[in-house]
Amino acid sequence: MDALILVGSFIVLIFLRVPVAYSLGLAALAGAWWIDIPFHAVMIQIAGAISKFSLLAIPFFVLAGAIMAEGGMSRRLVAFAGVLVGFVRGGLSLVNIMASTFFGAISGSSLADTASVGSVLIPEMERKGYPREFSTAVTVSGSVQALLTPPSHNSVLYSLAAGGTVSIASLFIAGIGPGLLLSAVMMSLCLLFAKKRNYPKGETIPLRQALKICVEALWGLFTMVIILGGILSGIFTATESAAIAVIWAFFVTMFIYRDYRWRDLPKLLHRTVRTLSIVMILIAFAGAFGYIMTLMQIPSKITSMFLTLSDNRYVILMCINFMLLALGTLMDMAPLILILTPILMPVITGIGVDPVHFGMIMLVNLGIGLITPPVGAVLFVGAAIGKVTIENTVKALLPFYAALFMVLMAVTYIPAISLWLPSIVL
Repeated sequence: MDALILVGSFIVLIFLRVPVAYSLGLAALAGAWWIDIPFHAVMIQIAGAISKFSLLAIPFFVLAGAIMAEGGMSRRLVAFAGVLVGFVRGGLSLVNIMASTFFGAISGSSLADTASVGSVLIPEMERKGYPREFSTAVTVSGSVQALLTPPSHNSVLYSLAAGGTVSIASLFIAGIGPGLLLSAVMMSLCLLFAKKRNYPKGETIPLRQALKICVEALWGLFTMVIILGGILSGIFTATESAAIAVIWAFFVTMFIYRDYRWRDLPKLLHRTVRTLSIVMILIAFAGAFGYIMTLMQIPSKITSMFLTLSDNRYVILMCINFMLLALGTLMDMAPLILILTPILMPVITGIGVDPVHFGMIMLVNLGIGLITPPVGAVLFVGAAIGKVTIENTVKALLPFYAALFMVLMAVTYIPAISLWLPSIVL
């Protein structure tokens, strides 16, 4: 009955179109009232959930990505990717995936990736003879990489939701393998389509122009070196690297590229703060919701339920995958990470799955949800930028869904994809 009151009130509020963050907070209050917990104890949990030093990484990484996205970085990364792979048949589709790989390693956001890369490449791909639906599908599916590769702020959320027992640095390094695998699979699929449909072959860029493009792009790509190099060398923490990344992004955008106007900077900061305020409210209320769940012993009950289904961890992981895929199509990624991680953590530790490995499984699952209707935020953004209907975009995405599912299965059942690199460098 306890779980019914807590989860039921949350679901009812969602159906009443109450924002997810406030639904979590009100459901936590309803649960506290039911089990006779003072409301001030819930308020303490709300305040405590956002009083963590590691949380500063989120606003800094988001701000660094926003500065780079609006400061001309996406256009330069597209040009850089064109130098590397644009000359082969179907080269622009490969450029799209590779640009997402580079930009995702700077922004850490699928939405920013889709908006920035898509606004540049979708019209260009159509002009070169690619169907607009295909161009949009490539952009949307390729943006899932940003959730995996550092500096993914969703990895920071997972670390927070896991109670700080999983280091952000481990998650950052673990995301490199799955991210590169996803990129390779997407590019292979694009090559198959290019050969089958006879998509146009790109032009080779002259050496002098290629060198200029590479030098311009390297200024922005050095952000990845700062973030990963600083963390791995022990010079600074993940949170400190985020602050330094902001300073570097500001320097490159305003003094090297100089494409962004100083008078537009306050507007960028305002948009970033608005986005972050929503995220922080969500984190605060999710902390209270998790606290009530713990008092109701919901995580332990869920663990018992999964273990009664099977004692085979591969079967349990498949069940968890199907659950995450289904929920990912119905809710946004951040609240699901904050809600489900405390519930599933006892399950995966009980069956011997490394929490870092499970973090990658969760991110891939929920990343697929972001590009799947009915609540696929990245799908909607991509369709709007590509000026394609949702129905046509989803139809074009069908082979990409299959490829993403293959990546999910590989990440789930081959732990070394996620854990090999952290075991070497950390």
